[in-house]
Amino acid sequence: MKEKSVKPKQADKQTRQFMSIVKRALREDIGRGDITTDAIISETDRALGVIFAKEEGVLCGVDIAQCVFEQIDETIDFQKQLSDGSHLSPGGTIAILIGKASTCLKGERTALNFLQHLSGIATATRQFVDAAKGNVKILDTRKTTPGIRIMQKYAVRVGGGSNHRSGLYDMVMIKDNHIQIAGGISEAVKRVRNRKRKQFIEVEVQTMEELKEAIGLEVNRIMLDNMRESQIAKAVDLVRRSSSNLEIEISGGVELQNIDELAEYGADFVSIGALTHSARAIDIALKMKPLGPKAI
Repeated sequence: MKEKSVKPKQADKQTRQFMSIVKRALREDIGRGDITTDAIISETDRALGVIFAKEEGVLCGVDIAQCVFEQIDETIDFQKQLSDGSHLSPGGTIAILIGKASTCLKGERTALNFLQHLSGIATATRQFVDAAKGNVKILDTRKTTPGIRIMQKYAVRVGGGSNHRSGLYDMVMIKDNHIQIAGGISEAVKRVRNRKRKQFIEVEVQTMEELKEAIGLEVNRIMLDNMRESQIAKAVDLVRRSSSNLEIEISGGVELQNIDELAEYGADFVSIGALTHSARAIDIALKMKPLGPKAI
């Protein structure tokens, strides 16, 4: 499943944000200079590098990897063999690099870190999407690594999932602590509407009593948080009998082993924090060999 198309302005903004993260990552890793490479490798040494997968998965981050090397040396010849969303097979070539050996060495770890981590997220997402069999949309959460959320949410989309809110600024989501401090769900919703009358509102509920209260408030979406599966079935049935427009989201305790059953309860979404905070990195490597000047 390929990454969904985005409008040109959105793509440009995303590219700029990715580049900013890449620059920060390179400053973190290279700092004042790669003292090992600078001592051993001359500026005239050339190399051919092959980035390849060592296990199956879903590729994500190849353009980001290219950006890493080009930030170090814009003359590097980065030849993509696969695009984001492609299936990875053990030994399969992802990209070929031809250029200065020092560039390949200085960018290696940063590029692989992005590729391995983002491919891990895309792979985990694809597993959940496939297991849900189209019965429910798979969402991510805000449980992301600070500073690279935009990349992680991109990886979720590459894996076939969808993004929940990007941050605290783009959607009203009333959670348990909001409810506790406000003194109840009704009061929390009232306060939101007094400030933002036309705002989309999602409310988190953990009990059937809270669910009934939220239904009566005519909010837009209800999150069934950490409910037992027997409760979820009853909760979804109650919502469907009460309102045809109210969206339902299941969250908490979602695993690959039970997503197929949860997906059949009739909810609209299942949100999974583990997509971004616990996805295992895919094993991807870079191997290099020296090239003479005539080979470039």
